[in-house]
Amino acid sequence: MDQEQRAVCSAKGCREAATWAVVWNNPKVHTPEREKVWVACGEHRDSLAEHLRMRAFLRRVEALSGS
Repeated sequence: MDQEQRAVCSAKGCREAATWAVVWNNPKVHTPEREKVWVACGEHRDSLAEHLRMRAFLRRVEALSGS
C-alpha cells in the first residue's frame, strides 16, 4: 500500500499508519449484521478497543489486511 492509500489510525490526532481493524456494532443504531470498522496503529489498538468494549460495542480486533 503506498503512502497515499495507507489507512490512518482512527484515534483522535493520530496520523500513524493503521495495522489493526477494530470491528464494532452499536445495536441501538445498527442492524445485527452491520459491522463498522475503526482502524488503529499498534499504540492505539487497545485504547480504541477498550472504548468500544466498555460500551459493549466491540466485536473483534484483527490484523488489517494489506498492511
